[in-house]
Amino acid sequence: MTRLLFSLILFSGLVWSYPGKAEISIEITKGVEIAIPLAVVPFGWEQPHQLTVDVADVIQADLSRSGFFKVLPERDMLTQPSATEQVRFRNWQALGQDYLVIGKVTPAMNKYQVQFQLFDVYKGEQLMGYRMDVTQSELRSAAHHISDMVLEKLTGKKGVFNSRIAYVTTHKQRTGKRRYQLKVADADGFQPKTIAESSEPIMSPGWSPDGKQLVYVSFERRRAAIYLQTLASGKREKLTGYKGINGAPAFSPDGKKLALTLSRDGSPDIYVLDLRTRKLQRITRNYAIDTEPSWSPDGNHIIFTSDRGGKPQIYSIPSTGGRATRLTFSGDYNAGAHYSKDGSQVVMVHANRGDYRIALMDVKTGAINVLTGGRLDESPSFAPNDTMILFAARQGGRSVLSAVSVDGSMQQHLVFDQGEIREPAWAPAL
Repeated sequence: MTRLLFSLILFSGLVWSYPGKAEISIEITKGVEIAIPLAVVPFGWEQPHQLTVDVADVIQADLSRSGFFKVLPERDMLTQPSATEQVRFRNWQALGQDYLVIGKVTPAMNKYQVQFQLFDVYKGEQLMGYRMDVTQSELRSAAHHISDMVLEKLTGKKGVFNSRIAYVTTHKQRTGKRRYQLKVADADGFQPKTIAESSEPIMSPGWSPDGKQLVYVSFERRRAAIYLQTLASGKREKLTGYKGINGAPAFSPDGKKLALTLSRDGSPDIYVLDLRTRKLQRITRNYAIDTEPSWSPDGNHIIFTSDRGGKPQIYSIPSTGGRATRLTFSGDYNAGAHYSKDGSQVVMVHANRGDYRIALMDVKTGAINVLTGGRLDESPSFAPNDTMILFAARQGGRSVLSAVSVDGSMQQHLVFDQGEIREPAWAPAL
């Protein structure tokens, strides 16, 4: 039985059970060959009590897990300056540091003023300085924003530290039953918030283009249905609940439509739902299994997974319907495809002889580049800047969220001490 058929069995109610989530740790499994030496000094703080967020600690973690930097441990620092006049560049040169980040947090009315400076240690000059006023609840976001600025300044690459992810997890209750939860968290796994929960499975979360809504599948009352939920208000709306399969919802680039998989007319096919009029249009008509639709960036085409050629492969079809074109030919299995934001690449799950890995296909040439080495990698999702791919994997029996750079040079895991998580989705840039 192929993984595609197995996924459809999941939609029918025979769902893989998996335990819940606990604390998260981050492991860098692969980084650039020559990481940049950089020190992030603990930020100065004028009040006697402790802040709820250690801003410098968050920045250190962000830049470390990027794979681009070798961050100096705090215990090895000779001094801890928080202002320009306190910096002694010779101290940092002696420690072999190329760059230095200092800063401080100052109370400002009902907010906090967070400021930082980035220095070139060997040139002895400031490269960047920035100040922002934030509430206490925004301190972690401010730290991620600083990390993004430092990364872009020193590497030329836009950061995604100040972004969000969605994922599904479960936990086992005392009664022995499982509770399924749809969560949204920072890109580093911190500050998780439960968006929806149920005693029946939840799966296939997808973000609206503005990042304000999530669409997902829930098996409440033991029947698959697609729901739309607004994050700010918590308002939830049931979109489809036809007999059989209601699955794999995906927003159009303009946020006005959903592509989805339904079996209401027989075999599983791709449909498009107009969110304003609720008009439903059937896009594919085939006796095979058509599923996992995803839109092209211009909204003119939908790519999807189909076994109409004998094995699961990726196909493309005009978003208004028409003739489907096969896109993938190498490998025993290609599924779960998504376009990059610029439309030049497609990420997918690619398999040969039972090893399921994350791969990129060049749209122009059709060449496929395998990025990961796991045996059960799944659910790939592009970062907002197209430089990283989030996916689910299994490592040594543990359940992890993983991210890999599009060139395969960097990889990291977010490891949950207990339980498993599935179907991660990276939110659009805010």
